[in-house]
Amino acid sequence: MPTALVLSAGGLYAAWEVGVWKALRDRISIDLVVGASAGAWNGWAIAGGATVDELERDWLDPATGRILAWGPHSKGLLRPENLHRKSRDLFARYRPRIPFGATVVEVPRLRTRLLRDSEVTWQHLAASCSIPFFFPPVRIDGKHYVDGGLRGALPLWAAEAMGATRAIAVNALTHPLFRAVHTLLDRHRASAALEVIRIEPSEPLGRLRDAVVWSEPLIARWLALGERDGARALRSITSITM
Repeated sequence: MPTALVLSAGGLYAAWEVGVWKALRDRISIDLVVGASAGAWNGWAIAGGATVDELERDWLDPATGRILAWGPHSKGLLRPENLHRKSRDLFARYRPRIPFGATVVEVPRLRTRLLRDSEVTWQHLAASCSIPFFFPPVRIDGKHYVDGGLRGALPLWAAEAMGATRAIAVNALTHPLFRAVHTLLDRHRASAALEVIRIEPSEPLGRLRDAVVWSEPLIARWLALGERDGARALRSITSITM
């Protein structure tokens, strides 16, 4: 039964996903990884063999906060240079060792595209986190792409498209506003045949502002909370533990 680790969008909230993975990594067996937005960056690193120490270090690095640095321009509110620099760095450091998928949205058509394994370039990693109206779209082969979380914050459908029959869905986006937006925009649904084990924060992660303004104490809290939530979830997923 192919099992996917599915990581949601979430901006800085996605640090919580790393804590969950820390609790799960040595106890479960996964066959593929799928992510949207910041979850795609986490997923790329996990599929590429990143250690938990490396993941935590990246999230606790103040340079991560500078990705969301204010800088209004004609196509948004945030300058793209640091986003692109981080995308190049991730692409240089890791290559998937197990099947990997990330989602992006083509604009202005609003068509979602699933990218797999060798299809992914550093530009696609940049596009996967190019939040509309904040970062400019990324131009790739004559088309423009933005954050895959726009049309689906938790891409379970993509995991099913890649052959998964079971998904461990790690969802950082539980804020009511995020839920409302994605209920409105998300038109992709996995079938009822996909078995889904959902893991969500047991406590509110914070205000909307906290998802875009980096704070080392908050990142550390989310990492610790994720580890606790992941450990709690293990009780219900013993059927796929190693």
